[in-house]
Amino acid sequence: MAMNSEKTLFGHPYGLYVLFFTELWERFSYYGMRALLVLFLISETTSDNPGYGWTESEAIYLYGWYTMLVYVAGIPGGWLADKVLGQKKTVMLGGALLVLGHSILAIDNITAFYTGLGFIILGVGGLKPNISTMVGGLYSSDDNRRDIGFKIFYMGINIGAFLSAIIIGGIGEVYGWHYGFGLAGIGMLLGQIVFMWGQKYLVGIGDYIGKQDNPDSKKMNKPLTSIEKDRVKVLLLSFLIVVVFWGAFEQAGGLMNIYAFEKTNRVISSINFEVPATWFQSLNAGFIVLFAVAVGKFWAWWKSLGKESALLFQMAVGVIIMALGFAVMSEAALEFERNGSSGMYYLVLAYLLHTLGELCTSPTAMALITKLAPVKYASIMMGTYFACTGFGNKLAAELGEWAQTAGEYEIFLGIFIFCTIFGLLVIALLKPLKRLTHGLD
Repeated sequence: MAMNSEKTLFGHPYGLYVLFFTELWERFSYYGMRALLVLFLISETTSDNPGYGWTESEAIYLYGWYTMLVYVAGIPGGWLADKVLGQKKTVMLGGALLVLGHSILAIDNITAFYTGLGFIILGVGGLKPNISTMVGGLYSSDDNRRDIGFKIFYMGINIGAFLSAIIIGGIGEVYGWHYGFGLAGIGMLLGQIVFMWGQKYLVGIGDYIGKQDNPDSKKMNKPLTSIEKDRVKVLLLSFLIVVVFWGAFEQAGGLMNIYAFEKTNRVISSINFEVPATWFQSLNAGFIVLFAVAVGKFWAWWKSLGKESALLFQMAVGVIIMALGFAVMSEAALEFERNGSSGMYYLVLAYLLHTLGELCTSPTAMALITKLAPVKYASIMMGTYFACTGFGNKLAAELGEWAQTAGEYEIFLGIFIFCTIFGLLVIALLKPLKRLTHGLD
């Protein structure tokens, strides 16, 4: 239920900024530990900053399963919210589990390591889909501010991710992996405090809709209408786009992270400084903060010209733009084969293209889901979106493992070709699909 009567800040409800800062700190903790995870696992046990000494294939294998399960847990997290607790209470529970999980990772013990990962999986499953659905709940279905609201929320995600790669990544890589993991736990604690403090600005948002006094409660037992079924069909295609997009994009935490660590010349000779590999993980988030508003204004301008601007079209264009980043990385791989290293500028340009693609795809997908998903399945559908993100993460890990034998050049070039063709096929299907949205896309 949207609370249109609430006070606003910069034209949006105060509750948006509570969710903004909660998600900022949650993503600070998650992306900080993600930047460390693979590098920690492959670091030699005898090094100055010892890890577990795993092979690259073993590390990417665990990374793939972990990042998949983190997001697949959004399905039971969404079910718990829709059927039992409501979104708000499920977010609170997820935050508590995340504080516990990240804190446990600070302990240098293999049992603690796996236990901490388990709690993080459960915590993200409870928090991630439901806090995103709550953003949609701040606006009525016909409120034009919704798409911009999601882009503002998305900036919060990426401010947290940008700071985490520099702060947590830098501290973990230079001073000790477990110091970095512990700092991630502190960040999540701050997020939990913000969410608890901001409850007064979230009255009526994210409550359990099965309550008799909730105006949406009657919708819980009604079968889906034909219009709702049509919209679900559109969402299924958007989920396929999500799997393909993140299957390529999430090379960032695995294959591209290792590439930066081992095959990129990271030395700035003029100041005799070697850039930590984890810092490259901040580029995507930093570019999002810089370009999110510009991309939003571009699509508004594009629409004003009377050109195709449906949300599915924006997502397909995002896949194609992201694919261009892998064309850049294929050239980087060729340079490494020629010279034994490649320049940092390849990674910077690739992450810029990936970011522009992400801004067209990810916040757009979340806005599409909150518009088209039936009320009774709102959190489950958002959970399914994040589960598809998880499947994309697992696909990314499979490609990363394959690259250990096939070679980076072949993988990067293959991703570029496949994603470009896929994006063009989606665009070709837009006309018949647009009818199924019944005017809400």
